Amino acid sequence: MIAVCMAAGTTTLLDNSVLNIAIPVLRTSLHASATEVQWIVAGYSLSFGLTLVPGGRLGDVHGRKTFFLAGLATFTTVGVVAAVSTHPWTVIAARLLQGAAAGLVNSQVIGTIQDVFSGHDRARALGLYAVTSGVAAALGPPLGGALIAAAGPGLGWRLTLLLTVPFGLATLVLAVRYLPAPRPNAGHTDLDPVGTVLVGALALVVMVPFIQTPSHGAAVTGSAAAGCAVAGLIPVWQRRLIRAGGRPLLHPSLVGSAPFALGTAVAMAQFGASIAGSLVLTMFLQDGIGLPAAAAAVVTLPSAVAMGISSALAWRVVRRIGRHTVTLGLALSVCSVLASGLAALCAPAPALPVILGLTQFCAGTASGLTVSPNQALVLRHAPREAAGVAGGVLQMSQRIAAAVGVSAISGVYLHTAAVGTAHHRSAYWHTSLTCAGVLAVALAVSVLRGARTDTGVPDPSEPPHGAPPRAGKQGTPVPPEARP
Repeated sequence: MIAVCMAAGTTTLLDNSVLNIAIPVLRTSLHASATEVQWIVAGYSLSFGLTLVPGGRLGDVHGRKTFFLAGLATFTTVGVVAAVSTHPWTVIAARLLQGAAAGLVNSQVIGTIQDVFSGHDRARALGLYAVTSGVAAALGPPLGGALIAAAGPGLGWRLTLLLTVPFGLATLVLAVRYLPAPRPNAGHTDLDPVGTVLVGALALVVMVPFIQTPSHGAAVTGSAAAGCAVAGLIPVWQRRLIRAGGRPLLHPSLVGSAPFALGTAVAMAQFGASIAGSLVLTMFLQDGIGLPAAAAAVVTLPSAVAMGISSALAWRVVRRIGRHTVTLGLALSVCSVLASGLAALCAPAPALPVILGLTQFCAGTASGLTVSPNQALVLRHAPREAAGVAGGVLQMSQRIAAAVGVSAISGVYLHTAAVGTAHHRSAYWHTSLTCAGVLAVALAVSVLRGARTDTGVPDPSEPPHGAPPRAGKQGTPVPPEARP
């Protein structure tokens, strides 16, 4: 069952990242505008995020296996449609539907893990899911680069979209055999469509000024006003639905939990900056300094390698320094992003790929130290009455942050870069500053969360509530005052 869940996470996250390396050749092949490129990339994350919580509730009431299989079958089929499309908006529509199907699949994965495991085993299983998905996302660009190098630009970008089809088919076969049989529960689904629409509208009004080229001051002001209005409507609607006896999209106990909210904010900033930064790097390597797709993929490969290694070692660091592991990872992320931007601005062209490869290794190491420990910490602080939906809300927040981050940060790059290497270097420096600023906010929030945790909230390196105390070296329990 765990293998099926990991395969599903790998398939859907690989599909999201493998296309990044193919964006320059896709743009040329389909004659896509900057706005269309942003929708192709950001639309997937947006529909993915908005489907997670409703999909989880459907699985809660009607059984998870059916929705898992339906979502994965749709995801695989629509991937073929996107690969054979000849118009940018057809690709956009296919990616939106594919993202929604991926959200339906992953919500069942999260729910299944929550159903089968409890306590420390649940945290470990969710951590394994996060690490597997993160490594798959990091491996996407190298795999995409290899396909484009082997098949050529015209066919290569289509093959990157077809790459997940065999993975999806194999996962379907495994899921039919090994996923637990559907066990529907009595009750109402309570999808809260109004809440879902409001959250989606908030994401869209934040994205639109960065997608439109170029935005006028009046448009930005209007978008900001609309965003404030929608943001104000969300708690009003939530309170009204609670009074009527319904279940809102954003569970009130999650919103009211400061540790959960702070940890989710860290996850959103880290995930959004990471996904957007990876996309912009691949565009800079190909459009800015003229590397072929395969060479650009080699530059990004150290990130995947480093993330795999640091993810495996992260829990040893957690046992030593606890929750400060996340803060350490975020600090390293800020440094690596700034170093990457400075290298693009100042380094000579022959040395630039090597330097960026080194900064990617640091970025991958930082992600490994951040992603899984932060998820375990966030879900540990979820109130007991909302434990089942906490994972879905966390992932929804990350996906929406990725959609907004991709549209905003790639917009900064696409609308700043012009013909000529110098312009691309300057544009990449500005996007690096933007990513570093977002990560610095996450770092500040992580420090604030650490200060709050020091006042009495349990440490993620400690066993869950109710678990037996850890054994010492000779098998004797370690008293609470002696634990790190």
